[in-house]
Amino acid sequence: MKNEIIRLTETASDGFVPTITTYIIDNPLSREQIRPAVLVIPGGGYRKRSAREAEPVALQFNAAGFSSFVLNYSVAPLNSYNMPFEDAARAMRIIRENAEDFGIDKNKIAVCGFSAGAHLAATLCIYGDAADVPNAAILSYPVITSGEFAHKGSFECLLGDGMSEELLDRFSLEKHITPSFPPTFLWHTFEDKSVPIENSLLLMSALRKNNVKFEAHIYPSGGHGLSLARRDVSRSEDGIDLHVSSWMNLCVDWLRETFGISAFGC
Repeated sequence: MKNEIIRLTETASDGFVPTITTYIIDNPLSREQIRPAVLVIPGGGYRKRSAREAEPVALQFNAAGFSSFVLNYSVAPLNSYNMPFEDAARAMRIIRENAEDFGIDKNKIAVCGFSAGAHLAATLCIYGDAADVPNAAILSYPVITSGEFAHKGSFECLLGDGMSEELLDRFSLEKHITPSFPPTFLWHTFEDKSVPIENSLLLMSALRKNNVKFEAHIYPSGGHGLSLARRDVSRSEDGIDLHVSSWMNLCVDWLRETFGISAFGC
């Protein structure tokens, strides 16, 4: 595996430099059959980045035969609400521009976000330039709406003192889905009390109205922030749920079908 940290900018903001960490499988299958890739965006309410939703997820995609990248993006206190978006867009641009060196297919790159990281992933899908938009989106218990069912802390950290009705509307993403939104895999738990399930339901409705193909899984039990829902990434026994952990295998199968590729990897 090729594991390195790539800086997205040269100038640090408040001592922080956004980066991507690479988890690149060294052995491309062949020149004609290079690997797909996934950009992983951990959650954390736009105030931190969850380690449980970063490297463990990237390695799981590696095991399924996908090269992967983890985005270490700007969080509160931000100089600008656009900074996380700009970090994500730069990351996608760098991955695509260096696809040949990375041994990946620039037309088969997915983004996988969790919670506020899923909000950032979906924001990139909506507002990114054509070259920066991923080819597929994987959204895990996503923050979507700034309305009645909002995770208010995420929007407070993202928008800060500049929060206005105009910005709240702009980042209430269910209002801005278009037919160009990439195919989407979506999962949530019914019992999520931090980011209500309505976030995913509103997104599903918007995707359907715009004829965007998606696969969605609503699990009956489990709280917020489960990541892979396995013991090795769990904060407590409550975070271990074998049923919920099925999302990764379901996601990999969906991603292979969406990208039109055969199964490979471990």
